[in-house]
Amino acid sequence: MTTKKNFPTICPSCGGQLSVKSLHCAECDTTVNGDFAIHPVLRLSAEEQQFVTAFILCSGSLKQMAADMGLSYPTVRNILDEIISKLQNYESSI
Repeated sequence: MTTKKNFPTICPSCGGQLSVKSLHCAECDTTVNGDFAIHPVLRLSAEEQQFVTAFILCSGSLKQMAADMGLSYPTVRNILDEIISKLQNYESSI
């Protein structure tokens, strides 16, 4: 079984923001080249992306998220507020 790597968003050399230069289809061997921006949600950590996914699957219920995660409602709200702040910063830097 192959372990998938996390999608890189930061340059390991200079710390700058990475963009996607090409996309490749393994089915038909088509390659699309260009300079594609990385969606702000993909710039979140894997844990933050999991939180966003769980939030959507809970229909946006922080109460349900808190119960599922075994955390208090204010703690879950703080996590969401941090993610919102990061997304706002990513959006403003585009």
